[in-house]
Amino acid sequence: MVAGAAIAALAAVFSGGASANPMVAVDVGSGRVIEHEQAFQRWYPASLTKLMTIYVVFKAVKSGQMSLQTPVTMSVHAAKEPPSKMYFKPGERFPLDSALKYLMVKSANDVAVAIGEAVSGTEEAFVGEMNATARQLGMNSTRFVNPHGLPGDGQYTTARDMALLAVALRREFPEFAHYFAYEGFTTGKKSYTNYNLLIGRFAGADGMKTGFICASGFNQVSSATRNGKTVVSVVLGAPSQETRAEESARLLHQGLTTTAWGGARLQSLAPYGEGRDRVTDISGEICNAKARAARYEGRDVEGKMVLNSPYLAKMTREPRLVQAPAGLPRANVEIALSRVPIPVPRPGGILAGQVEPFAASAFTAPANAGEVLPLAPGVPIPVPRPQI
Repeated sequence: MVAGAAIAALAAVFSGGASANPMVAVDVGSGRVIEHEQAFQRWYPASLTKLMTIYVVFKAVKSGQMSLQTPVTMSVHAAKEPPSKMYFKPGERFPLDSALKYLMVKSANDVAVAIGEAVSGTEEAFVGEMNATARQLGMNSTRFVNPHGLPGDGQYTTARDMALLAVALRREFPEFAHYFAYEGFTTGKKSYTNYNLLIGRFAGADGMKTGFICASGFNQVSSATRNGKTVVSVVLGAPSQETRAEESARLLHQGLTTTAWGGARLQSLAPYGEGRDRVTDISGEICNAKARAARYEGRDVEGKMVLNSPYLAKMTREPRLVQAPAGLPRANVEIALSRVPIPVPRPGGILAGQVEPFAASAFTAPANAGEVLPLAPGVPIPVPRPQI
């Protein structure tokens, strides 16, 4: 009842405010659109931006430009990014594999910039590559200004474009799909869990990314696989974490349980919607005291979120964590002692039957006459030092 009252309160907050939330669900295999609404409305991506960041990284790894063990260095510039972040100090280094876990699970903004610098040299060059990749994928209503999604002038996307990116990630990089499905990670000192409430709660959930800033509301790109069938969904502008998870679960369930549909393919979906080229800003509906209170009212007596969806199960176990070490492993330098010669001390005197050591000098007789070299004129002949 408390959760129901909170949902009603949120609905009241949003009534008469922003337009209907953009969303879309797509079958990855066929590219068929299962459901969509306001799919071409420009929206602030928030941390969904990091899906493009990781796409560019995957391309670099697949091409051999770098590997998952390539060191990523936290620069002074990257360390200045606002939270969410890992708070590494400038100069600290960690493998790319760990960096991608920080990016997808913790949504670390400082790491996003450090990754961009590792791939392209500078953040600006990396953002240029992000936008070039967006054009190649057909994301015609998307523009990036940074690799993390924090508010920036001229940064926007659409539900349709984010679905294009999600489908491309699942199709082109199946070997890297695990980065989207982690329930959490540990650095050895601290542990972090995924903001994606579907992971571990929705049957078959295997990704992908959440995002939030006041201007965008609560965004989420999700994916799930059952019986070899993968569906992705995009939800933009939800009023709370719970709402975006519940709507994402509904869309995924519909896609996974529908046997046939006659929708258009995502690539050929015709643009629609009045005012779709204006970027929607819902800060007034999201970041005010009334909306914050309504979000908190939906929690239980312990302050934990309550999910009211028949498709989301309660997680009754601790999240499964993967290792994401901070810092580079020490070089494994092994010395084969059996190959190291054992020094033999030189005897102080001549033992019985031992030949006196022979020391070569300028006065040593050559082994044969053929080794004698004529002295150049004017070179003084050394005179032996007399024995005392």
